[in-house]
Amino acid sequence: MTITEQATVPLSVAFKKGSQDLHDQAEAATFIDDLMNGKVNLAGYVNYLKSLRVVYAALEEVARDNATDPIVAVMHDPALERLASIEADIEALSTGAPEESLCQHEAATAYAADIHAASGNAPAIVAHHYTRYLGDLSGGLAIGKILDRTFGLEGRGLAMYHFEDIKAKVYKENYRERLDHLPLDDAQRAEAVREVQSAFRHNQSVFAELGQHLASYQR
Repeated sequence: MTITEQATVPLSVAFKKGSQDLHDQAEAATFIDDLMNGKVNLAGYVNYLKSLRVVYAALEEVARDNATDPIVAVMHDPALERLASIEADIEALSTGAPEESLCQHEAATAYAADIHAASGNAPAIVAHHYTRYLGDLSGGLAIGKILDRTFGLEGRGLAMYHFEDIKAKVYKENYRERLDHLPLDDAQRAEAVREVQSAFRHNQSVFAELGQHLASYQR
């Protein structure tokens, strides 16, 4: 999608179309594919949660620090925050096995650094906000159900995928509407799309790093 095309469609559409290929590549990553097909053990999933903890700690700090910005304020919602849930899930699922500490989370740390670098840049913050939370409210909910069945968790250790008092379909529709009405000029829109693309590349890097340890995560 060209910059000209991006400027003629709603921002939510520009985000989706501008990142579709990268999104598909991230979803096809070997680690995620194996996790979704029951081939990754609980230690591998705990490593995944630890990478997410690094990313969400950065995102939620930056979002709070910039919450008074008139553009960020439209999208910021503390009810979406996942960090506390991720930490609770790690505590619930961790056994202390050495395999749970194999990943050094270098890719997640690089991702977090880019999020911190976006502080003060509302279009970039919105892009990261959209990429993580709309994903959580979409495929993320399906992932939670698959993991519950795979590991027989009976709901334990799945707080990451539980959004209190949020109906995903309605919330996503409202979120996209707010996104589409943000007062961004063409240059800001283009910057936001580039940042969404960057976020998906970071996701790919996170999955690739986790994938280096698949031999130890086999289930």
